[in-house]
Amino acid sequence: MNVFLWIVQALLAALFLMSGLAKAAQPKDKLTEQYPWMHNFSQAAVRFIGAVELLGAIGLIAPAATGIAPILTPLAATGLAIVMALAAALHIRERESRGIVVSLVLFLLAAFVAWGRFGPYGW
Repeated sequence: MNVFLWIVQALLAALFLMSGLAKAAQPKDKLTEQYPWMHNFSQAAVRFIGAVELLGAIGLIAPAATGIAPILTPLAATGLAIVMALAAALHIRERESRGIVVSLVLFLLAAFVAWGRFGPYGW
């Protein structure tokens, strides 16, 4: 199960890293086709969401891999689960069915990592 948790952590980290980099580095206008919900948010808010995703991605891997403050890994997973719950609520409000499904799947994966690393497979 520990290996499976590492695989899920790596997958989540890669997805949040790509998404966070796009939101943090590119102008909002360039991303609105891919992320239609952005029309309601300022450029600063989009960059903040990107930064949160980047920090979460780093937090899923770095603390556990280095052994330095490994409690940060399940905390990062919990934070990303909260972000995805909020994202799902936003997609429900915007009636974006694809976004709802993606957000819920990422929520479940992040919650699974948080459960596993806080519980029976923690450090």
